Amino acid sequence: MSNTIKNFAKGFMLFGIFMTLVIIAHKAHGSQQPPGRVCLAQNIYFEAANQPLAGRIAVANVVMNRVEDGQFPNTICEVVYQAKWEENWRGNMVPILNQCQFSWFCDGKSDEPTDSKTWMKAIRLADSVLDGTYTDITENALWYHADHVDPYWNDYLQQTVYINNHIFYK
Repeated sequence: MSNTIKNFAKGFMLFGIFMTLVIIAHKAHGSQQPPGRVCLAQNIYFEAANQPLAGRIAVANVVMNRVEDGQFPNTICEVVYQAKWEENWRGNMVPILNQCQFSWFCDGKSDEPTDSKTWMKAIRLADSVLDGTYTDITENALWYHADHVDPYWNDYLQQTVYINNHIFYK
């Protein structure tokens, strides 16, 4: 057998061993994920991926503040997926278009992240928020909106902070 084939076979075998270790490590880490990690990361990704770090932290803070507030569900995933629901033609329950707490969840578009680098940043940030690395920078805000819209409800709330193009309220 030529050296080229031997080197290729050796490289292929090492690659296989490496990928096996990656999969094992991922499964071991995956079983220790904090509850709500993926839900919080999805909300960071879809609501604030284009924001600076402070904006992404603030969006995560609103979710965490809602979990602690009696007006909202008491888990991260329930807060993120809070919506009005209806049965579709297939008999499946689906969120009603534009009737969700967070617009990305019921905008009719896919909820699968497409930018892996940005998704990994959202996962890491969710971990940091969950482990207490980042504390609340919104002054206990429970709501926010982009500054290019003027929802009816903002007149009844106290503005806390303005970060990039999002306004936060309690």
